[in-house]
Amino acid sequence: MEKPNNHKTPKVTGIGGIFFFSENPEELQNWYAKNLGIEMNEWGGASFDSRSVDKPEEINSLQWNPFKQGSEYFAPSKKEFMINYRVQNIEGLVSQLKENGVTVLDDIETYDYGKFVHIMDTEGNKIELWEPINS
Repeated sequence: MEKPNNHKTPKVTGIGGIFFFSENPEELQNWYAKNLGIEMNEWGGASFDSRSVDKPEEINSLQWNPFKQGSEYFAPSKKEFMINYRVQNIEGLVSQLKENGVTVLDDIETYDYGKFVHIMDTEGNKIELWEPINS
């Protein structure tokens, strides 16, 4: 049986999150909350919700989250940040990436809010790919 997303072109559809290192994430979160009105969520970051132009019933969420300096979550990247890209047809995209010789760091993992996989670009930036469960 064909998977429901196989008819979709494997590609990035938006940014799902911006993650970066902080010497003191809690202090920084408090600063952003106090000075810029950014409300923090249970994951220690903020969610910015928007709607798709061509699918206004669909709510997209961009996660913003400071991580403690030195967190292993960005490894093997040595960079101070990681971007999460929202994608469609993650299985097809991972297949294309492997064919193109892209370093795929792990297997696709599925959670109740979507599927995730991590890759590296040519400059050593770890990238998180996320296919939301509702797409």
